[in-house]
Amino acid sequence: MTATTHTEQKNGSPYLLSINNIEVIYNHVILALKGVSLDVHEGNIVALMGANGAGKTTTLKAISNLLRAERGDVTKGSIEFRGERVDAMTPDGLVKRGVIQVMEGRHCFGHLTVEENLLTGAYTRSISRAELKNDLERIYHYFPRLKTRRNSQAGYTSGGEQQMVAVGRAMMARPTMILLDEPSMGLAPQIVEEIFEIVKELNQKEKVSFLLAEQNTMIALRYSDYGYIIENGRVVMDGPAKELADNEDVKEFYLGLAKEGRKSFREVKHYRRRKRWLA
Repeated sequence: MTATTHTEQKNGSPYLLSINNIEVIYNHVILALKGVSLDVHEGNIVALMGANGAGKTTTLKAISNLLRAERGDVTKGSIEFRGERVDAMTPDGLVKRGVIQVMEGRHCFGHLTVEENLLTGAYTRSISRAELKNDLERIYHYFPRLKTRRNSQAGYTSGGEQQMVAVGRAMMARPTMILLDEPSMGLAPQIVEEIFEIVKELNQKEKVSFLLAEQNTMIALRYSDYGYIIENGRVVMDGPAKELADNEDVKEFYLGLAKEGRKSFREVKHYRRRKRWLA
């Protein structure tokens, strides 16, 4: 596998989302992303993986146009959704186009009930009460836990339930694509598995595409079609999820596996200096 197959992949079917060589700077000084390029085919789940601080969240916020709230700007490159430039579009305009970000940290309106939180997701749509009710039942079908807790204040539900509320609220907007930031963060493995199963089901049955930023490389690769690994603001490797999972460098540094067995910290530190993609 080469360090990047981005150009080769462009020979495939048209992209739903295409990020081309973007650079992001915070406060006019701090260079956070350095020429990041990635694509998402319609109907796919694509994982953006890397350590904390690698640039995953910044990439998602560059797409959803939420950077300006944090004094960040896309200073180079382009972002296209369905072949149209969207990097200058307002966040609400992008939501109306069908792209929604589920923020890291399971952001809910804690004082509202679970159902009230879900209803806020449909605010951009002009629909009848009957349609709204049908959409709620559709969400409860995928998230039966939420139906049980529908009248509970969201702030008093579990972390896993709050993550489900956040995804369910996004689904109420009938999106084409969801940008999902660190869905496993702070959750028990069993809950993480449950949430990823729901994401897969939404992808297959509702035809929603996902770009998910995730530190848990093992589960991200298991549920994704394609993956990108980002380090220090650069994409250092990409490929089909199965190929990345079988790659020796990925096993060594992101899955904690190695042919020779687990290495000592000193050995790993030395090996990191000679990773193939940084050569």
